[in-house]
Amino acid sequence: MKNSSMKMRPENTELREALSEAGLRYTAQREAVYDYLCSVYTHPTAEEVYHAVRQRIPRISLATVYKCLEALVACGKATKITSSSGPTRYDPRTDRHIHMHDVRTGEVRDLHVPPEFPIHEQLQAQLENLVRQSGFRITDVRIELMGYFDGPGHGSSSAS
Repeated sequence: MKNSSMKMRPENTELREALSEAGLRYTAQREAVYDYLCSVYTHPTAEEVYHAVRQRIPRISLATVYKCLEALVACGKATKITSSSGPTRYDPRTDRHIHMHDVRTGEVRDLHVPPEFPIHEQLQAQLENLVRQSGFRITDVRIELMGYFDGPGHGSSSAS
């Protein structure tokens, strides 16, 4: 962990404010869960968060981690990534971005797209004309790329 102290760091003022605005209490457990989410580049499952946060708060329960994650989603400091092929994962990024999902391992990472490539807006604009005929109104576009990560710990990319 980056910071094993239970004192609130200055950057967690945003977390405190977001929780308060959502009518939720700020707790050391919620801070620890949020800190962990922000410290990893993958989007962990609740169980992965639980095992990591237990290093900082040994007596935390899995149920408490789930409740903390739901509070973070409710106050807009995290998003829930659901999948029909695996467990729910959590992401501290709440802006529009693209996910890369390894179908072999279940790992999910962000794809960094330059700002001059507004793929979400372009796709939404093109799809709105198509779906309007069906009486459907698009409120958001989420893009998830399915495939395999290459490299150490990820196996061969030639698997199908």
